[in-house]
Amino acid sequence: QVQLVESGGDLVQAGGSLRLSCAASGRIVTINTMGWYRQAPGKQRELVASITRGGGTNYADSVKGRFTISRDNAKNMEYLQMNSLKPEDTAVYYCNADGRYLSASSSLPFNSWGQGTQVTVSS
Repeated sequence: QVQLVESGGDLVQAGGSLRLSCAASGRIVTINTMGWYRQAPGKQRELVASITRGGGTNYADSVKGRFTISRDNAKNMEYLQMNSLKPEDTAVYYCNADGRYLSASSSLPFNSWGQGTQVTVSS
């Protein structure tokens, strides 16, 4: 199928910045929507931001104006630039993507998740 690997998580002080990256690999035919989700301890996983293949974006209200999602379709990569980080942004951040991959005889749909990367914001 399709594998997603995140990188870029770290410990940062409040007000700082981080850039997360997600690399998709496998027999990819096309990737439609890519997104970033996060899950804090004791909370449900929530959508942070998403981006369509054409570049249309959607953000959670809590990150609007601070986070920017982008992607490189040629490289099957997506990014999340996080500025003005707050302690409440502390969570494991997960990359998600959906699209189609090449199986033995045809293309099939996929929806894949990465393993997560920890972002910790200290006050």
